[in-house]
Amino acid sequence: MRVSKNPEERKSEILDAAERLFLSKGYARATINDILGEVGIAKGTFYYHFQSKEEVMDAIVMRYIDAGVEAAAAIAADPALTAHEKIFRIVASGGPEADGKEQMIEQLHQVRNAEMHQKSLVESILRLTPVLTSVVEQGIEEGAFRTAYPRETVEFLLVSSQFLFDEGIFQWKPEELARKAAAFASMMEAALGAKRGSFGYMLGLMAQGTDHPEEPREGS
Repeated sequence: MRVSKNPEERKSEILDAAERLFLSKGYARATINDILGEVGIAKGTFYYHFQSKEEVMDAIVMRYIDAGVEAAAAIAADPALTAHEKIFRIVASGGPEADGKEQMIEQLHQVRNAEMHQKSLVESILRLTPVLTSVVEQGIEEGAFRTAYPRETVEFLLVSSQFLFDEGIFQWKPEELARKAAAFASMMEAALGAKRGSFGYMLGLMAQGTDHPEEPREGS
């Protein structure tokens, strides 16, 4: 006997199964029939929730983005942290890269998924902007930053970092990546009107090969 489930529960079940299949078989090789077999549902149930495999992938990526933004918002709301500490923790948390998301993004790097990948980057930027803007505004109040355009500065920094440091778009050599990370930290300081060297902790977060970057100290 087929079990009737709450629509949201069934939708999550489909996404969970599809995610497992996309990671194990690859997005291109996995089919809707594979998803049906994994969940044990009929086509009608699948099409009640999703119109295509592409829509399923889109929803999976959006779940990762939602989780990343939620984690960033929780950090931004912590009254015990300074603006620099919040930026460090938000970037270090990988918010919006967990291991699962990193593997899923690899699927988006395929040429046929370029449009979907671009959409995921845009959504990350749009959703993170208000969160990071609040952190920058806190930094202005603390005297750590000085800018008349907190939101716009965040937008420029997010757009440039999301694309420049995306390994699916650019394949930088380690030495190139380290130099660009240093340049970006310097640009952040200039754009935000921050003390020179105060974003040094970004180097370990953005360049490869640093597993435990040092968190900013009070007064940075």
